[in-house]
Amino acid sequence: MSSFLNRLAKIALSATVAFTALGSQLASALEEGDKAPDFSLQASDGKTYTLSEFVGVKPVVIAFFPKAFTGG
Repeated sequence: MSSFLNRLAKIALSATVAFTALGSQLASALEEGDKAPDFSLQASDGKTYTLSEFVGVKPVVIAFFPKAFTGG
C-alpha cells in the first residue's frame, strides 16, 4: 500500500506542477487586438528577422507549419 501512496503522491505533484505551468501560459496568452511582443524568427531564407524591424513599415504575417518537410 505504501508504494501505491508514493506513486499517487508523485502523480499529484506532477499534476500540480503541470497545472501551475499551464496556468501561467494561459495568463500570458495574447487576446485578439493585443500588441504582439517583439520576437525574432529564422525565416526559410536562413535570415533572422525581428518583429520590431517591421513595426510601422509593413504588415507582418507569420505562417507556421508544424512538421512541414520533416518527414514526421
